[in-house]
Amino acid sequence: MNAYLNAPITSLSGVGAARQAAYAKLGIFTIRDLIYHFPRAFEHRGNIRPLATVQNGERVACILTVSSQPTVARVKRGMSLLKFKAYEDCDTRVGDVCEITFFNQDYLKSTFPLGATFRFYGKVERKGQKFYMTSPAYEPCFEGRSLPPLYAVYPLTEGLTQKMVTTHISQVLSTATAHIQDPLPEEIRLREGLYALPYALRQIHHPDSFETLHNAKKRLAYDEFLRFALGLGTMGKTPRQTGAPVCQVRDLGAFFACLPYALTGDQQSAIADIAKDMASDTAMSRMLVGDVGCGKTVCAAAAMYIAMASGRQAALMAPTGILATQHAADLIPLFEKLGMRGALLTGNTTPANKKKIYAALSSTDPATRLDFVVGTQALLSEGVSFALPGLVITDEQHRFGVGQRAALSEKNAHAHLLVMSATPIPRSLALVLYGDLDVSRIREMPPGRQRVDTFVVDESFRARLDAFISKNVAEGGQVYVVCPAVEEKEEEDLIPLWADFDTPDSLVDTPDKDQPLHAAVQVAEELAQRLPHLAVACVHGKLKQSEKDKVMNDFASGQINVLVSTTVIEVGVNVPNACLMLVENAERFGLSQLHQLRGRVGRGQRKSYCVLVRGGGGDAAKARLEVMRTTYDGYAIAEQDLLQRGPGDFLAMGQGDSIRQSGGFRLQAAEGWQDTGLMERAFADAQAILSQDPTLEDHPLLQADVFSVFAHAGDILN
Repeated sequence: MNAYLNAPITSLSGVGAARQAAYAKLGIFTIRDLIYHFPRAFEHRGNIRPLATVQNGERVACILTVSSQPTVARVKRGMSLLKFKAYEDCDTRVGDVCEITFFNQDYLKSTFPLGATFRFYGKVERKGQKFYMTSPAYEPCFEGRSLPPLYAVYPLTEGLTQKMVTTHISQVLSTATAHIQDPLPEEIRLREGLYALPYALRQIHHPDSFETLHNAKKRLAYDEFLRFALGLGTMGKTPRQTGAPVCQVRDLGAFFACLPYALTGDQQSAIADIAKDMASDTAMSRMLVGDVGCGKTVCAAAAMYIAMASGRQAALMAPTGILATQHAADLIPLFEKLGMRGALLTGNTTPANKKKIYAALSSTDPATRLDFVVGTQALLSEGVSFALPGLVITDEQHRFGVGQRAALSEKNAHAHLLVMSATPIPRSLALVLYGDLDVSRIREMPPGRQRVDTFVVDESFRARLDAFISKNVAEGGQVYVVCPAVEEKEEEDLIPLWADFDTPDSLVDTPDKDQPLHAAVQVAEELAQRLPHLAVACVHGKLKQSEKDKVMNDFASGQINVLVSTTVIEVGVNVPNACLMLVENAERFGLSQLHQLRGRVGRGQRKSYCVLVRGGGGDAAKARLEVMRTTYDGYAIAEQDLLQRGPGDFLAMGQGDSIRQSGGFRLQAAEGWQDTGLMERAFADAQAILSQDPTLEDHPLLQADVFSVFAHAGDILN
């Protein structure tokens, strides 16, 4: 790679150890990483508004001319106010006047001379016909200068500010793009009508217009699709291993006799697929896909039985302690009936018990050896080793990176692999994401599993919703309320990067502003006030794992009536008593995500409901939510989700959060991209390239590009 692009972030002026650590949290280690740190949204400063049309509290851009000398006043020790007035020039008259204030910025006094014109951008406070702006962004306006309409807003972390990141990106952008060689074969770029890479990178950060931003995003989205497919094709897939233990059980009657129910046809077919795979000395690599509640776990249990009845050990890894505990609570007593011993291993397991489990897993004595273990990532701990590895199972596989699965497999050399997912993947993505896995699909739901009636309502139903919550709890049920955010933020005036920039007129007054974004913390507080007779609790991703586990356990045990949460409950405990799922700002969620959430209820005998509360989004949101109201097939919903929202959510699911958080592959421009044709053409191009050049040796620029992006995830993908 070019030495300049590969230079560490500390080569920038003002980036010392503290800022280097802050950038590292964002996956930014080099100049190249910084260039590829795309905006998450944009301020629309090109939407110039006359003051008279502005509502109190709106964030807008105004062209104003300084009409009074800036003055500085000391209001108290350590604080000063810089004030001046500026007016609108309406050609025939002096327009409305706005008073502008800056705190503790005395040095700006000479920046605003009388008669100078600026574009100011910020929140306008209006009191009658008087207007005020505090610390607005400002840019000089003069003849011949064209001000860009869009300003980037970047993802941040503690220790970094917007000004800091913007300054650093601007500092390197022109120099860095001069060093970039375009890795995309020219014939592909011309066929797709894509920008050259250096120009696309400049436009994603400093767009000249909505059109150039859209085209830059198209080029960079194509690159992400192609890079993703090439990365998986060259690093993420492993050949089937021979030498796996032959696990063959001719009669599963003893296992079936321990089950309190009959299996569906799809479950029987899946178990037959698994049994056939495990009877071979070629390691099984199979994915079991089906909606929440379809009965995947019993199929996994059958696989475990086959391994253990053949004298081998089995390991099941779940993404959370509470889910692992639930699996253990079901599986340990089941297999005890069959004379097989198991244990639970999580981060909460005491050191003494961990030591015992480590010893029992590695024991060569059949009398003391554990036959199986259920756990979290604690199974990847250094002390875990298996005496007779036979089967590895990962549940909710999209929550794990490839490397986490691989790490567990390494502890179980040549073991058979079964991964489970409750997220149906559209067929157009499945080959790229899981081309190295055979797939068993469960479509049938077990007998007695009720359909969850789904309704779409708006804010006018709030009082009725409160009454419906109370009614269900009074009848002995429990309620989930899911929100799209943890806490309220001022995001309403930003245009997100995933917006459709091909139709910018629709972005000026987005329908999503019709209602506020519901945040879990605030919703929980408001519900507790409105429904004081109910026990309301809140859980979200910012809580410590121990705190989340406690809340979820209290909900599972019935101590909590209403659980308000973010989507952390997508992967949660089985609460048969939960009969109502309420989703706030449902238009903000993907259809597959809503389908997953809906699967959290209807797991017991109670009649269950899912209510999607629409906070905005216009006709497109109505149409999307209508799909949820009328469709219950997870695969049909996934296909609609792909068409309507794009592949971003699915691609993120395919690799788990670990790659993105490690600073490796991240979906940015492709997030929310709705032209699935672009994705499919990129995937096809990747397959064509790899069919002729499997290691990309003949495409050195592409090879370097793929390896540089996946570099920080190398231990995950290899």
